[in-house]
Amino acid sequence: MPTMDQATEDRDTARVRRSRLSPERERELYEAVVELLGEVGYDGLTMDAVATRTHSSKATLYRQWKGKPQLVATALRHTKPVLLEGVDTGTLRGDLQEIVRCSESARERDAALMRGLAHASHDNPDLHEALRELLIYPEIDALNTLLRRAVDRGEIAPDRPALNFVVHMVCGAFIARPLVDGQQPDQTYLLDYIDAVILPALGAA
Repeated sequence: MPTMDQATEDRDTARVRRSRLSPERERELYEAVVELLGEVGYDGLTMDAVATRTHSSKATLYRQWKGKPQLVATALRHTKPVLLEGVDTGTLRGDLQEIVRCSESARERDAALMRGLAHASHDNPDLHEALRELLIYPEIDALNTLLRRAVDRGEIAPDRPALNFVVHMVCGAFIARPLVDGQQPDQTYLLDYIDAVILPALGAA
């Protein structure tokens, strides 16, 4: 798992590919992929179905993306309600709260999709790798940038051990609550979790 000190320049070049589609067309295609994913699941989703739903050719899809795993992972990233690199409220607490608030509308949908993909990735190594490279690692990089800003502002000591475990704490909130409480991690829970767990671990006010 990447840490605060790991360089990000050597990420897979697929993450910085140039699109031959217009931003509007690309967004439309990503939304269709996520819609299909919710309808039929990963195993039931085919490039033929995506081509039909989006009025595209399979040749265009394969030229733009290596295959289904890369297309699905990229679509999930680009249809997220908030990307971490776009969040900068001026304080760490404000940044974390903004992420929670902006994600509220799509949280149940995203949780259901990710549960299905987590199951599918056990039998699809290519999907597992695509999710890590195209969805998870970019978000970790952006989270680390957010944390570095907090360090630069003096909110967190640069040698705080918990800096390398923030992503684990965040994942823990989503995994533990359904198991322990039998409930989904809603906005109220996550905002409390920020104040009770993440900020104290970082030594932030």
